[in-house]
Amino acid sequence: MKFVTGAWVAQAISVAAKLGIPDLLAAGARTAADLAAQTNCHPRSLYRLLRALTTIGVFEELADEQFQLTPLAELLRTDSPHSLRYAAIMLGENHHYGAWGHLLGAVQSGGIAFDETFGVPVFKYFDSHPEAARVFNHAMTELSSNVHIAVVDAYDFTPFETIVDIGGGHGALLSAILRANPKLRGVLFDQPAVVEGAEPHLAARGVADRCHTAPGDFFQAVPEGGDAYVLATVIHDWTDDQSVEILRNIRRAIRPNGRLLLVEQVLKGPNAEDFGKFADLNMLVMTGGGERTEEEFRQLYERAGFELLRVIPTRSSSAIIEGAPVAT
Repeated sequence: MKFVTGAWVAQAISVAAKLGIPDLLAAGARTAADLAAQTNCHPRSLYRLLRALTTIGVFEELADEQFQLTPLAELLRTDSPHSLRYAAIMLGENHHYGAWGHLLGAVQSGGIAFDETFGVPVFKYFDSHPEAARVFNHAMTELSSNVHIAVVDAYDFTPFETIVDIGGGHGALLSAILRANPKLRGVLFDQPAVVEGAEPHLAARGVADRCHTAPGDFFQAVPEGGDAYVLATVIHDWTDDQSVEILRNIRRAIRPNGRLLLVEQVLKGPNAEDFGKFADLNMLVMTGGGERTEEEFRQLYERAGFELLRVIPTRSSSAIIEGAPVAT
């Protein structure tokens, strides 16, 4: 029952995060009635939500229907350094929750549950739903922050001169690499609407003078001349054929002695405890892509003209899959 009612738990956490309850409790305990007044909720119904969440360690109930934060609830605060607030909101939103409700159809047909549910691919959906896109972008920033630190700690970028971050969003990973390696220069490549908003973020992180943005479509072409191309949690969004198309464009652009660095989860062997295998289901539902094993990455690399050199573990759930262009 604990497993089959997991969707109840996810939705309850999502609602509490969306209402901003953890932020309202940051200064100390408050009654459910007071919180209801602040959030325009029905007092008794909000009490029942918070009471249920205490059973899994999210909030603690005190006397007189007061609630206070717990260590788990702290992670739902907007200003927490390890915040998961927007991730929790995203996973409870209709566009995500609804798509997962059509997992059966995806398993039966091999199609993409999101496309079948909403009639468009998820990224096109975001184009016409700006609030969903905003929550998604915040969630991706939250989920990737620890990965970025782990990547910088695990890999030696000093041999390179120019790092090209493909699909790098507002440049969080590229900024972390440049800040740790003061002699490097960077190119941030993403869709025009994305990189248009990147400049303030690069400036705030102190790397704008060593980094420029390049708008484009990685299915068409990528910036040339980089000696390291980084793609963090990009390839898992796409099918094998689409991934090979992206990687071949990088193969055409990379220097002969360059390095391809994918930052992705690498699936473990049979029966191992592995969150990546559920993340893989999420890709089945949302994009049609997937998480992959080391051998599956090796096959992608070979098809695209690269040799997989090594898989470098990090302190996060992601690894660095390093490849080099094969001479032609």
